[in-house]
Amino acid sequence: MTLETNKQNAIAFYQTAYEGNPREAVAKYVGDDYKQHNPLVGDGKEAFITYFEKMNDDYPNKSISFVRAIAEGDLVSLHTHQVWHYTKEETHEFVTMDFFRFDNNGKIVEHWDAIQEIPEESLNGNTMY
Repeated sequence: MTLETNKQNAIAFYQTAYEGNPREAVAKYVGDDYKQHNPLVGDGKEAFITYFEKMNDDYPNKSISFVRAIAEGDLVSLHTHQVWHYTKEETHEFVTMDFFRFDNNGKIVEHWDAIQEIPEESLNGNTMY
């Protein structure tokens, strides 16, 4: 697999799961074993699916945009902007950084992430993107 293909597959995997189809995302893009480093998600494919199904049930009105994707070796990093609508009046925005490791067949087998809520003010005046 090429670095560009891995980037495209990481984005498609994340977007498919995030938009409410984690089972399809796993079937298309995940290898035989899936190791998770986010402490809120269990190891394995079914734990990933369960987490994203619950997230979709709890927050159906969320969106994601992919700001950048970087690939090196068997790793892909995604920098995203997420908008979560908790209620009609309450919206929160997050910046995330996700890292995916691919196996020799071009399938995702490991994941790490970090998430931070975007503050209303910035002391340095820079955006988080």
